[in-house]
Amino acid sequence: MKKLIAALITCTLTAAMLTGCGSASDDTGASSGQDVNAEITQADDTEKESEADKTSAGGENTKSDSDTSASDSENTAADDEKGTAPSELKTVKEGVLTMATNAAFPPYEYYESNEIVGIDADIAKAVADKLGLELKIEDMEFNSIIIAVTQGKADMGLAGMTVTEERLESVDFSDSYATGIQAVIVAEDSDIAKIDDLSGKKIGVQLATTGDIYAKEDFGEENVEAYNKGADAVMALKQGKVDAVIIDNQPAIAFVKSTEGLKILETEYAVEDYAAAIAKGNSALVEAVNGALTELKEDGTIQEIVDKYIVSE
Repeated sequence: MKKLIAALITCTLTAAMLTGCGSASDDTGASSGQDVNAEITQADDTEKESEADKTSAGGENTKSDSDTSASDSENTAADDEKGTAPSELKTVKEGVLTMATNAAFPPYEYYESNEIVGIDADIAKAVADKLGLELKIEDMEFNSIIIAVTQGKADMGLAGMTVTEERLESVDFSDSYATGIQAVIVAEDSDIAKIDDLSGKKIGVQLATTGDIYAKEDFGEENVEAYNKGADAVMALKQGKVDAVIIDNQPAIAFVKSTEGLKILETEYAVEDYAAAIAKGNSALVEAVNGALTELKEDGTIQEIVDKYIVSE
């Protein structure tokens, strides 16, 4: 009997212990489950915060892209206002505008000490400044100017050059920047008083100028003597080798002023416009030069240059 009671007591104690352990295990399990759930929830919150940050950053990036686009638009607009940039222009030498001329044609181009000056030289300098380029002037025979331009040795030719159909076959021209008049120089005691009187006379001209072209067309090649320089033609007149010289009016005035015994006929032989010769196909340079010339006309710069060299009587 005692053994039976002892066994019952033992079973009872064992059951009680097992129940206590089960409660502790459940509590631990519950606590562990709660901790895991808390960690998952926290992780989810972190993920949401991260996604929110990304969304915010995306918004900032979108704004930044928008700002960049706006900035690009502003830059494009600024470039449009500036016109053709120097880097976009095709020139013989980068950053330099090379001008071919014949510096024996006052007041358009001539030497003052060792420097080439004159109306064309000053206008070319003003154009180069507008385009952000340095000007370089190359002196050569008039007949070589268009050749230099077509062969890529010069960017443009400025030499009191008139636009003609023949020249347009070789080069393009800018807008006109000045008007020229072909005049006739004769000896003071000459019997030549008007253009018609030149018929059958020996006429001196500068080679390849419009005076040369027109004289040969009007009076025949056999009656025209061409010289490399206008001054050489005037000297031939002074020496009696020719009866008259056809040349642009402003150089004619300068030659007559410096040479005794000569005069200019009051009648005009031809009126023409001067322009810059530019290589065919270089449309960017033609447009840039035209744009610069337009601005220089509008702000009075070209007129100031002309007035500087040609004093109104």
